[in-house]
Amino acid sequence: MAATVSAAVSLPTSKSTSVPTKTSIISTERINFNKVPLYYRNVSAGGKLVFSIRAQVTTEAPAKVEKVSKKMEEGVVVNKFRPKEPYVGRCLLNTKITGDDAPGETWHMVFSTEGEVPYREGQSIGVIADGVDKNGKPHKLRLYSIASSAIGDFGDSKTVSLCVKRLVYTNENGELVKGVCSNFLCDLKPGSDVKITGPVGKEMLMPKDPNATIVMLATGTGIAPFRSFLWKMFFEKHDDYKFNGLAWLFLGVPTSSSLLYKEEFEKMQEKHPDNFRLDFAVSREQKNEKGEKMYIQTRMAQYAEELWELLKKDSTYIYMCGLKGMEKGIDDIMVSLAAKDGIDWTEYKRQLKKGGQWNVEVY
Repeated sequence: MAATVSAAVSLPTSKSTSVPTKTSIISTERINFNKVPLYYRNVSAGGKLVFSIRAQVTTEAPAKVEKVSKKMEEGVVVNKFRPKEPYVGRCLLNTKITGDDAPGETWHMVFSTEGEVPYREGQSIGVIADGVDKNGKPHKLRLYSIASSAIGDFGDSKTVSLCVKRLVYTNENGELVKGVCSNFLCDLKPGSDVKITGPVGKEMLMPKDPNATIVMLATGTGIAPFRSFLWKMFFEKHDDYKFNGLAWLFLGVPTSSSLLYKEEFEKMQEKHPDNFRLDFAVSREQKNEKGEKMYIQTRMAQYAEELWELLKKDSTYIYMCGLKGMEKGIDDIMVSLAAKDGIDWTEYKRQLKKGGQWNVEVY
């Protein structure tokens, strides 16, 4: 407009099968102002030369700048399968991965997809439990973070894995309550059908930069997306991706018998000591120097200065998955450190989120 102005590696029962041509599993021992002309005319007035100038200003809507994502979003599929028409997979493997004395059971399960559910690391799938609710209607889907890399635990891009804690608790009336979907999944036998929806989610996708620093904070089954990240980084070979950065995992659990995928992560650290750091926080068994229980934020506080220095770099990404209280604990650590540098942590975190460097999935 113009105007004048205008099978998992650690599970003995699972074995790797054939691998796509471009990917392979590394054996882990089974493990305007637009310029326009100016027009003028000469006018004689009282012996003086007067210039009358008309400037044309062109006002146009600013060109839309397409936001370039720092994450692996290209070609990501979402909601291919919905509740009314789910994909029906088959349970291939289901095994408990917590000790008998752990406070609660957690199970690792592998479902067949035959390549029909094309997910990425960091996405989730929905599961619809068999049966009906108290009103006679099908159960609602429950979302679970995917615990396997995009090519799956067997390396053939035909499976998807979950990490699920069995939900059992006593309500205020003293009645035992069992979570419908978690118990359905933990009780699945190999060969059973399972209704799958999705995949969904882009918040937790991995960074594109293979040289990035990726700090992962997980409590309990919040480890799922980070297992998928770490398998891609350290247990697989890809023609188009080789991780050369730093992956730093903090995992918080109540007891050592609740540590999930511990052997896998220790194997990764052994093979890639310069690229992988691993810190556990076991709240019922460990304490810090002040005698406080070792929660994930307590463990992180021991590295507070180092973490803050990393957070000041454009190549650092924070990912959180697990219990809601975790993020506040991290905030409490960073507020004073940021203030020392004259930085308002709340605003700084907002900028990190905007740039895709602060990613949270809590429940």
